Amino acid sequence: MNNNDLVMNANPIVAYLQKPASEFTKADILRYAQEQGIKMVNFMYPGGDGKLKTLNFVVTNLTYLNTILTCGERVDGSSLFSFVQAGSSDLYVIPRFATAFLDPFAELPTLCLLCSFFDKDGHLLESAPEHTLQKACRLFTEKTGMEFHAMGELEYYVIYPDDHTFPAVDQHGYHESAPYAKMNAFRAKCMAYIAQTGGQIKYGHSEVGNFVQDGLVYEQNEIEFLPVRAEQAADQLMLAKWVIRNLAHESGLNVTFAPKITRGKAGSGLHIHMRIMKAGRNCMVAGGQLSDEARRMIAGMMLLAPSITAFGNKNPMSYFRLVPHQEAPTNVCWGDRNRSVLVRVPLGWTAGVDMSSVANPLEKPSQFDTSIKQTVEMRSPDGSADLYQLIAGLCVACRVGFEMDDALEVAERTYVNVNIHDKANEDRLRQLEQLPDSCVASADCLERQRSYYEQGGVFSPAMIDSIIAQLRSMHDATLRHDIENMPQEVEKYVKHYFHCG
Repeated sequence: MNNNDLVMNANPIVAYLQKPASEFTKADILRYAQEQGIKMVNFMYPGGDGKLKTLNFVVTNLTYLNTILTCGERVDGSSLFSFVQAGSSDLYVIPRFATAFLDPFAELPTLCLLCSFFDKDGHLLESAPEHTLQKACRLFTEKTGMEFHAMGELEYYVIYPDDHTFPAVDQHGYHESAPYAKMNAFRAKCMAYIAQTGGQIKYGHSEVGNFVQDGLVYEQNEIEFLPVRAEQAADQLMLAKWVIRNLAHESGLNVTFAPKITRGKAGSGLHIHMRIMKAGRNCMVAGGQLSDEARRMIAGMMLLAPSITAFGNKNPMSYFRLVPHQEAPTNVCWGDRNRSVLVRVPLGWTAGVDMSSVANPLEKPSQFDTSIKQTVEMRSPDGSADLYQLIAGLCVACRVGFEMDDALEVAERTYVNVNIHDKANEDRLRQLEQLPDSCVASADCLERQRSYYEQGGVFSPAMIDSIIAQLRSMHDATLRHDIENMPQEVEKYVKHYFHCG
């Protein structure tokens, strides 16, 4: 990070200290707090329900601040995670200095830090969400020599009263401008606050979904991130959801990340893009084509796709989104620029043409390395996901692809270059494995494939048991078939899971 990047950084702590967040030390945090008059400190960490939890401290002197930054604090693990027993529930939460940011919503100057969980012996908690992701990334690097990077496309609906002015066309809100899209200013403010927390944002826009129901407008938006180390990617998405919800609450709006909120309208996904890096080089491309390494990643995701839904599709409404003809996948396959597949290879600037110099005749062709932009995208997850479990599961799947002797053959066999839901492709469709259609089915898939995730100690058996039990408790094995043509019944489930994840 150069000096200009530091000066322009949206995180006030980075700009003040003139060093990247990855280099923050306890001494930096103490100095910033003292010189900037910090009055409160918040410890934040994910719970078993996928939501961010907060522990507040009032800063009355530097000695106490040093104490909590050094020692952390005790929390009741059994109230946070179903896999922690009440008889041995005490856990430590220890702040990670690199995650420090100013709370954009606090009335008093408040410093926030994300935390890691430790057990009674002072070891990182094996079943903790963020540690599971750390273990997955570490094993990926040990086995492949590469870093696993990720980023998310965070889709959500904003709900507000209909004023009957400049109505957007139903289900045609993609990249709509004001005044037809009413929530662009809200989204821009969300993006500014997310950037203050350290989020590396690519862009934001209005999405396809918009409709009016019972006097309310439902307007879909999306904020997409830049690829970073996978551990950071999960932290950024977690904080982004926290920011969007808080800002909506302040603004008198309602928001939902729910996968499906009404029949016949676009649901909200949480597509995850991935790339693999070595010595600053993107290994997804070779000679202007998708590399064999990328194809191996895809093969691993093809193998483990059925059980990945156990991490990325956590409630019954997830499976009302994963139906044909809704730009959501139902079949285990992949393709280029194809939104009917499970894993999509988006445009990657591999044509070797400097389009900027074509669009701008005064510009000379540059030597910009566009290969850095190539990713692959998993399209099944949604806002019900546990972000750390999901990205850890994807990391495991991509690593397994490197360990498969037949990975390139699997990639070849599962590739499609057509809309898989067209009637002409019915025979091809029947040859492809289907994604699970319920939480119960996802639990069964995870049970069958759990050894892949437990290999190398990445996912603890306790965590896998907990996920399976949680999914099976939904009792939705035939729910989609039973109520898909019963709007009032669907609405009951929509309301119940409206604020999931």
